[in-house]
Amino acid sequence: MAVYTELNANDISHFLSDYDLGTLQSFKGIEGGIENTNYFITLEQDNQQSEYVLTLFEELVFEELPYFIQLAQQLSSKQVPVPHAIADREGECLKTLKSRPAVIQPRFYGVHVAQEQLSPAHCSAIGSTLAQLHLAAEHFPLQRQAHRGVLWWRREYERIAPQLSSEDETLLREEIERFDHLKEGSEELPSGTIHGDLFHDNVLFQGTTVSAVLDLYNAASAFLLYDLAIVANDWCCNADGSIDQAREAALLQGYASIRAFTDAETQAWSTLTCSAAMRFWLSRLIPWLDDHSGQKLKNPDEMKNILIYRRNNPSALPS
Repeated sequence: MAVYTELNANDISHFLSDYDLGTLQSFKGIEGGIENTNYFITLEQDNQQSEYVLTLFEELVFEELPYFIQLAQQLSSKQVPVPHAIADREGECLKTLKSRPAVIQPRFYGVHVAQEQLSPAHCSAIGSTLAQLHLAAEHFPLQRQAHRGVLWWRREYERIAPQLSSEDETLLREEIERFDHLKEGSEELPSGTIHGDLFHDNVLFQGTTVSAVLDLYNAASAFLLYDLAIVANDWCCNADGSIDQAREAALLQGYASIRAFTDAETQAWSTLTCSAAMRFWLSRLIPWLDDHSGQKLKNPDEMKNILIYRRNNPSALPS
């Protein structure tokens, strides 16, 4: 979270006048994010103080946001710990502030756990939480194609292929073709609403208990197992790109304790772990090739190394 749009006390107090949440006591911009402006705000009502997060969307436009707002409300109503927009006294959740879409959400407490400190207990907890999220999103009425899904990665592969080494071009092409082959026979592979970006820095913990799942703004309709593969590649990886078997086993058992895997998923798992690594390798590779100087870029080789490891060391779902 970061601050791109500066607000003062008058801006926030005027915005709050549509709500019955109390009066503004203090506010503080939240640093460190990428896409949105966020503030912690402290309100007082009946001599009690409560804390919220005020978010201004800097990239998503009004027309895109109902999907995410309604999804968060459905998940929250089913006890999945996600930030969700609070309605004003007229029942409106999505508002305008400084010409930007804006929402107020409850503040969640907890800490981010560094990747090198993730334990099997953390992985088990996020596995069960992700399964709960998938079940809670069943029958969600809205559909959304992933911003960086199949069509995107085919288009971007064709665009950057001439800039790649022969080895990287072959690796990328083979994985795209491998996913296409999987998708052709995927009628029995469970699909639904996925988080789409559940890296370790999008989760808060209290001890080894998940206290919040953050950043639903990559949610989309896709294979449920693909979502789990994204998590496994990030939460269970070592610095050299290898996968820690104890952490992955805990992740998969945690998920399966809530939602059992199907036979089709058992067959697809090793392919989807590669697909997930390929997608994030590609999204990190593009800025390097496009020479976005001045930006803080993530090293694409981290995901490439995971992909190579996954190809050479396929794992299996628990039976």
